[in-house]
Amino acid sequence: MERNRPLPISRRDLLSSGLALSASSLVARLPLARAAATLAGYQGAASDAAIAPRERLLFDFGWKFQFGHGSDPARDLGFGLGQGDFSKSGDFDFATAKFDDSKWRSLNLPHDWAVELPFVHDEEQQSHGYKPLGRRYPETSIGWYRRTFDIPKEDAGRRIAIEFDGAFRDALVFLNGYFIDRNDNGYAPFNFDVSDFVNYGGKNFLVVRMDASFGDGWFYEGAGIYRHVWLTKMDALHLGQWESYVRTARQTRGTGGWLDVGTTVQNQGTKPESCMVRWEVRDADGKVVATTESKPQSISADSSMTFTASANIPNPSRWSPETPYLYSAIVSVESPEKTRDAERITFGIRDIKWDVDHGFFLNGKRVELKGTCNHQDHAGVGAALPDRLQSYRLGVLKDMGGNAIRTSHNMPTPELVEACDRLGMMMMCETRLMSANPEGMAQLEVMIKRYRNSPSIILWSMGNEEWIMMYQPQGERVMDDMIARTHELDPTRLCTAAVNTAFDTHFPEHLDVMGYNYNLKVIDDWHKKHPKIPCVGSETASTVSTRGIYSTDKLRNWVSAYDVNTTSWSERAEEWWKFYAAREWLAGGFAWTGFDYRGEPTPYGWPSINSQFGIVDICGFPKDNFFYYKAWWGSDPVLHLFPHWNWEGREGEPISVWVHSNVDSVEVFLNGKSQGSQNVTPFTHLEWKVKYEPGTLEARGTKDGKVVLVEKRETTGVPAAVRLTADRTEINADGEDVAVLSVEMLDGQGRAIPTADRMIYFNVSGEGALIGVGNGDPNCQESDKDPQRSLFNGLAQAIVQSTRTPGTITIEALTKGRSQQPSPASVTITTKKVDLRLAVA
Repeated sequence: MERNRPLPISRRDLLSSGLALSASSLVARLPLARAAATLAGYQGAASDAAIAPRERLLFDFGWKFQFGHGSDPARDLGFGLGQGDFSKSGDFDFATAKFDDSKWRSLNLPHDWAVELPFVHDEEQQSHGYKPLGRRYPETSIGWYRRTFDIPKEDAGRRIAIEFDGAFRDALVFLNGYFIDRNDNGYAPFNFDVSDFVNYGGKNFLVVRMDASFGDGWFYEGAGIYRHVWLTKMDALHLGQWESYVRTARQTRGTGGWLDVGTTVQNQGTKPESCMVRWEVRDADGKVVATTESKPQSISADSSMTFTASANIPNPSRWSPETPYLYSAIVSVESPEKTRDAERITFGIRDIKWDVDHGFFLNGKRVELKGTCNHQDHAGVGAALPDRLQSYRLGVLKDMGGNAIRTSHNMPTPELVEACDRLGMMMMCETRLMSANPEGMAQLEVMIKRYRNSPSIILWSMGNEEWIMMYQPQGERVMDDMIARTHELDPTRLCTAAVNTAFDTHFPEHLDVMGYNYNLKVIDDWHKKHPKIPCVGSETASTVSTRGIYSTDKLRNWVSAYDVNTTSWSERAEEWWKFYAAREWLAGGFAWTGFDYRGEPTPYGWPSINSQFGIVDICGFPKDNFFYYKAWWGSDPVLHLFPHWNWEGREGEPISVWVHSNVDSVEVFLNGKSQGSQNVTPFTHLEWKVKYEPGTLEARGTKDGKVVLVEKRETTGVPAAVRLTADRTEINADGEDVAVLSVEMLDGQGRAIPTADRMIYFNVSGEGALIGVGNGDPNCQESDKDPQRSLFNGLAQAIVQSTRTPGTITIEALTKGRSQQPSPASVTITTKKVDLRLAVA
């Protein structure tokens, strides 16, 4: 079989070539607007607004939703009432005009119904965040989605496809009374050609039955159509889906950047077609910098053909975390009469190399991977993240000094990959299923094809901690098959897997790059025995802490925020990074985790509903360890003093005062009196014992004999006012963009109260809506969707989304219930007009 043929190049070739590519095979994402993803009217050197006779339309708006039932057909639209559901084609009335959905709930996608459900104290649901999903919860595990849309009669003869970027978990798709197909995983995209079932020139009725009874992982996964949906229209002669690639040529000549380009053209017509493929490469400003063409070929009806060529970019700009420069290529199918199809792919040019002695190199320079592992959920919205939240979350991690993420443990959403490309965040991209069975290989192939053009991706991960398979001979065979197929599809990158056991077996020897999960005591010895395999920390740390808490309280499920708490398998932040930083042959590592996440409520169970592994909480508010990483991962001077200084009732007691800093020395003062000065040792913290008295705790950081940074913690007064701060005060009026708002309580002197816990109520008016709230409390079981949220240790978050009408959104935050209320706060967000010509179908 194809996947068993010899590798195109060996591991040694990959290690020494220093060549690896570039950007994202996410087709048709125009820079003008997130949703304006169409390709229409291409004539040679096209403008951004009109590229080719392909339309890719965002299909997120105007859906209806209703719960079904996993065991009672009468409460599941009658589906499965007998055994004849599939006996005749076109017999599903719920996907026809006969069906009345007027009582169904109206909503837009992405949508995660799990985050809307109440919490249940059921230990079988612990790892998934105590949400009532599964076969024992039939009334909340099935959801029906329905959408009506028009297809013009002029589209007859074109190929019509519906694409899902991801849905959780088992999908049955129906159109105009017909069953179309099914999908049975929660992370890989899927699409169906529905050309034969479309009603051209009339109404069409699309229905999707989502079943979240089964899970893929052991963490919160959501439920429903939680990623984007697209409607694509194209010529019968068209580019194959995710088949286009741009690769840095292995042999470069002169000062140019030589590219190998290729694609597959599919002929779904009834007669042979002659065509060629043209590539037009543009720089970040849209200027054409290279063009090339393939040789013409004839493609038989109902078959496909591969086209390749090469191109040269003079003096190319290289992609890096500091300068994430992106090119784009317009790939068009040209027949003698006209352009038949086209798509735009983005890519970047950069060299990567894994060195067994010196770690990871990017563009010829050694780069330490300062990474975090992350699941895909966020406060308020669950797994259904608006696109803007991807950039928001990456911004938090970059501010910490992070330069890489691992997509734990699944194929990521396209918008996360795009954001990494655009913002300069490297990625270990991981598939969900470590298996060479048909489903596992299909998921792997889709991931590689879709994202192999992305410059941010530096390493493919075949999976995570398969501790049964790793000890068995099947594991070695599976890994060989997966890596061989990956190299066939992408000969520019290496493969790893996250290994937490079986170090004394042959399994890890089959990896291109060894991925260590924890086990610091094993790493040196394994490397000594396998000196020819590059190494990276695929998962490290798992330090646990609760933001704003400075004394572990097992009755309240709180863990102190000092860097002192681990599990039986994990390491403190200071412990693992000091270890990795001292070993040049280790390429760096990925801390578990950047963000807290729902499910796996470690180190406690109920009533905790999310993990406490994060360096920041589930909202993105930094915990104190954030500043340890910022000090030793970043390049700017850092001085972080903690804890807060509100300890009423503990006067005279010694308080443990810590400082994370990368300056030369730090001196701490209490109410102007020195508590002593200490020199900073790399990769460590400083600590004092200071007897509490109200007032001002101050730290002064010195560099080269001069005070360069000062930090204070003051004893605050009673609540006087609410403060509301938006991450942006202007967003797009596209129905998808969001503003993220932080809420604090201030005292009479305008100082944030770090222990405030008042309930905050939100009023939203104008061209927007509140879509989620949170506060970072791992034990908070308040609704993520109600217009209220309590402060947790002084902070809460609200997420507001625009409508598709330009205007303003006013958000008010206030308290209730007491005679003397703190002053409320309000923020106005402007929603600006964007080009929505082709945003929606």
